[in-house]
Amino acid sequence: MSPLLLGVLGSLLAGLCTAVGALPVLFGRRPGGAFRDLSLGFAAGVMLSASFFSLIIPALEAAEQRFGAGAIPAAIACIAILVGMGTVSLMNEFLPHEHFDSGREGPSSASVRRIWLFVIAITIHNVPEGLAVGVGFGANGIEGGLPLAVGIGLQNAPEGLAVAVSLLAQGYSKWRSFVIATLTGLVEPVGGLIGAALVTVSQPLLPWALAFAAGAMLYVISHEIIPETHRSGHQKQATFGLAVGLVLMLFLDVWLG
Repeated sequence: MSPLLLGVLGSLLAGLCTAVGALPVLFGRRPGGAFRDLSLGFAAGVMLSASFFSLIIPALEAAEQRFGAGAIPAAIACIAILVGMGTVSLMNEFLPHEHFDSGREGPSSASVRRIWLFVIAITIHNVPEGLAVGVGFGANGIEGGLPLAVGIGLQNAPEGLAVAVSLLAQGYSKWRSFVIATLTGLVEPVGGLIGAALVTVSQPLLPWALAFAAGAMLYVISHEIIPETHRSGHQKQATFGLAVGLVLMLFLDVWLG
């Protein structure tokens, strides 16, 4: 199977885990805010660990193979990380969207239905995850992409539940909350296709693409996830979730990679 197809399928399966996580809202009682923040903290931990151990370190190794040890590989990684963060920042600035607690951001969005504001916000969040999975598969096949796909899939499950619960709190029905949460996960194959195509077509882009994906995820962690988990007084639960997610992703990366 080609790396390109692996990148699309891997990111698709990771994205579908969002639907798996959202399933309980159809059949059970709505979890409380503490559980939501615990889940989002777990997602942040997985993404933080993946950014460094599955993306930044391989980016440095790929750059060193081409340029040798020294300042050039470090400079490539640093620049690409900053470009990745800046790109998501621009998306965040110019696309109207809405956070669950902090409200609307971006340009005037009075004409945009509120449900689409949520979808846009979560799309900004999920595209870098798909990009990271696609880059992993495009760079090193199953060995490079599988840990990322498993880790992102694991964090997508509680994230899907958190999204569905938040939509329920905004007055949407159980089915509508479930469907929207599912659709937000299905944007990840788009990022997966872009990431896998970039590194498959041009190997010199590999260290840049890996570090770019890491920067995009780091921005999401800092700007989106962690602030959301600290607004309702559940910092301890969120920090515990982050710790568990970080070490679990580290374990998966070493074990599967």
